[in-house]
Amino acid sequence: MEIVNNKWVIEIISNSKNKILFNTMSSDVLIDELKVDHPGEFEKAWILLEVKEYNSILFYSFTIDTKHLVIITNDSFELKEEILSFFWDVDVLVITWSKQSAKIFENIEARLVIPYWEWKHAFLTTLWQHPEPVSSYKVKWELSDDSNEFVDLED
Repeated sequence: MEIVNNKWVIEIISNSKNKILFNTMSSDVLIDELKVDHPGEFEKAWILLEVKEYNSILFYSFTIDTKHLVIITNDSFELKEEILSFFWDVDVLVITWSKQSAKIFENIEARLVIPYWEWKHAFLTTLWQHPEPVSSYKVKWELSDDSNEFVDLED
């Protein structure tokens, strides 16, 4: 899978060239042009998606190319077991940045973390991370269970 930031739209492209589009301004999520804006389970183009609503916020959990990818569009929620259990064994975490984001990441412990929003560098600095900005990132077949990797997608 490859991940690209294209003018406020994060594109996640599967090995079979199917796409997840995440508009970071509107928080819209599309799977190959299917807009997903309510809770439920979906399957399109070999991509599985579960959407959960918690405190009026939608959380997206994808299975794509055998990886578990989670998108958190809003981090103004209280960390409780009922939502933390939704974030099981996360390979790739796409997360907005605010003061709460670092705490959420520490509870989820994703293998690969991609922050977005204009203050993403504050998130990375808070966690003592300083990756070089890249225009796209190709996810490795095997991600380490022992460490976390951080990606800074260029705006």
